[in-house]
Amino acid sequence: MPQHHANRSIEDVQNSQDTRQIDIDRVGIKAIRHPIRFRQRDGETQSTVAVFSMYVNLSRDQKGTHMSRFVELLNEGLDELDVQSFLPIIADMTRKLEAERGYIESTFPFFLRKKAPVTGVSSYLDYEVSLIGEWAEGDAKLWLKVVAPVTSLCPCSKKISDYGAHNQRSHVTLTVRSREPLWVEDLIDLIEREASCEIFGLLKRADEKYVTERAYNNPKFVEDMVRDIANDLNHDERILSYKLETENFESIHNHSAYAVIENSKAS
Repeated sequence: MPQHHANRSIEDVQNSQDTRQIDIDRVGIKAIRHPIRFRQRDGETQSTVAVFSMYVNLSRDQKGTHMSRFVELLNEGLDELDVQSFLPIIADMTRKLEAERGYIESTFPFFLRKKAPVTGVSSYLDYEVSLIGEWAEGDAKLWLKVVAPVTSLCPCSKKISDYGAHNQRSHVTLTVRSREPLWVEDLIDLIEREASCEIFGLLKRADEKYVTERAYNNPKFVEDMVRDIANDLNHDERILSYKLETENFESIHNHSAYAVIENSKAS
């Protein structure tokens, strides 16, 4: 049988010199799942599973990065996550990988327990949340992204129809960079406030009547919804920049209606 020599030197190939003299902008690991506890606005944490992508830059004279260190970082110190701790995690990763720039994107389902509007029956509703961060010496940037499902009802359909109006489920995708940390729930509240109606995981008949009538009395084109949310963002001094997308999954067409607004405020 072959003998294993514990003291035999193992060559570190990725740490050897590269002669092609080409910098790599980002190199690392993509789409690795990892369990986390995410801190909520009320101070509690919820358990979820996040998908991480983690990259650093690689200088032209180095052959490869240390891929195992990304996984080590996840398993040694990334059990609990919140908006405030995210950038220090990226800075720590960048130092451990002996790089100049680091990037982490973490995407996970976030659950809110909501009460139905009339009966108060409680149920969970899920949202897709992403934390996206870049770090370089003296420059750290964080984006918070939320995908929220809502209801939209067509003003034109309501105006021209003798009976009812077509409505549909919509997805509002909001990505913001802010002066100070924001809670995920802050963005969800803002989005749901400007929809024809918010949606719930569980509704009784009295609740269904309420949300149907609420949407009917609050019709909005995709253009209306994206403008109303953008108006709130424009007046929020915490927001530095945003990208706001609204997609209506049309109930009378085999295509979606879509609108996007991007704005970068003076910092």
